[in-house]
Amino acid sequence: MILFFLSSGLFLGWSLGANDAANVFGTAVGTKMIKFKTAALIASICVILGAVLEGSGATHILGELGAVNTLPGAFAVAFAAGFTVTFMTRLRLPVSTSQAIVGAIIGWNIFSGSPTDLTSLTKIVLTWVLCPVISAFFAIILYWITKYFLENSKIHLITMDAITRTALIIVGAFGAYSLGANNIANVVGVFVPTSPFQEILIGDFITISSVQQLFFLGAIAISIGVFTYSFKVMRTVGKDLFRLSPVTAFIVVLSHSLVLYLFASQGLRDWLLSHNLPALPLVPVSSSQAVIGAIIGIAIAKGGRNIQWNVLGRISSGWVTTPVIAGLIAFVALFFVQNVFDQHVYHETVYAFPDVVIERLQEEDIPGDDLELLAGMEFGNIRRLNRYLNEIGVRDTEQRAKIRYYSAILEMEISKLLLRQIAPEMLTSRQLMTLNSLKGQTFFFEWEFYETLQQLSDEWRFKEETEENLEYNQDLRRILQYLRELFLIRRK
Repeated sequence: MILFFLSSGLFLGWSLGANDAANVFGTAVGTKMIKFKTAALIASICVILGAVLEGSGATHILGELGAVNTLPGAFAVAFAAGFTVTFMTRLRLPVSTSQAIVGAIIGWNIFSGSPTDLTSLTKIVLTWVLCPVISAFFAIILYWITKYFLENSKIHLITMDAITRTALIIVGAFGAYSLGANNIANVVGVFVPTSPFQEILIGDFITISSVQQLFFLGAIAISIGVFTYSFKVMRTVGKDLFRLSPVTAFIVVLSHSLVLYLFASQGLRDWLLSHNLPALPLVPVSSSQAVIGAIIGIAIAKGGRNIQWNVLGRISSGWVTTPVIAGLIAFVALFFVQNVFDQHVYHETVYAFPDVVIERLQEEDIPGDDLELLAGMEFGNIRRLNRYLNEIGVRDTEQRAKIRYYSAILEMEISKLLLRQIAPEMLTSRQLMTLNSLKGQTFFFEWEFYETLQQLSDEWRFKEETEENLEYNQDLRRILQYLRELFLIRRK
């Protein structure tokens, strides 16, 4: 049954391979510098490596947008995104898998009555604009540098041809690695909160986490998509939009790869911030948009001639309609899975206001009049709570978010069995000792668990948000998120 639900994620991975992964070598294949089979083999290997080694960086943003909290719900969301991408691929349009999965998650939010985090949504939408713009900027700069180098060198044509082929393979491999690191979140990101796998220990040093196993399966599906159905989209990217030479094809792939890596690498982001350099948010961006942006950059650098504006308009229309179509399909799919197949597509969260919650909200400066009206009340789902907050006039977005967070019942049991599943090297000895001291306890609110840990040991507390403390705080957030998923009691 679990594999059946995961099948929609694998289907989405296949769709991504058929559509987005082709972008990595599309320009090289379109210019006949590399054979399709060679490109597909290299892309497959590097996509798997990127997904498993660095795929977690961009995953959390989708969880912030909407935490799909059941396997049947994740199945419907991934199916909707995969179906949308496949349909667009049939039309030979290089659409965005990122936009499809975001649209499908918003469809789940609407169906389940869950709020959509507007901050995360704004951040994601901004990257849809920034991604092609930055890629075009990189392509223009690289084009000028390459042109200057070629005009001032005397390399024989045959030698130049060999150098270009080698360069296309190298940047294509880098592009495939970046694609796996950035876009694997689109493929199996919605399954992360409900991942069914257990950690695998190999010897005393290697641990393959549940999420890494998910990413590996998703990357395999992407690879199959590359081999079986990517050739048509390669032709659209490589030939129809703008005629590329082998050298400009190299520039396009390199620009695309740099953009994807900038939006995916946690290590690169930490390094940039530690050297007081600007860094981009870790968000799964569109490989297709990065390639199209780079191709337009090349065209601009050449004076803006020969751009097939009708093709560009057709591609752009696909980008606008993709999230809308995916959202509608997700809503319909969730309805069928819930009402026809009798599956729970989401868990209702109960919101309660006992004295301990009221006291905690007082510390967060929620007005006393509002708290008097909420005291002792309980709401069966987010829709009823929101309706009541509207009735009593709580309009402030920040206050509403705090009320939702502190009143949400997320029961957690610190059982002996689950404590044994935690790898000792994941925590410091003091962290492990304080966590073990909670053995057998149950917490009804997520914040109670976190604050109890912080009271027992300073090593569970976040440090001041400075650049020096950035990595420490990020690691602690990841650990707390892992513990939340581990100890959370999921009731049907």
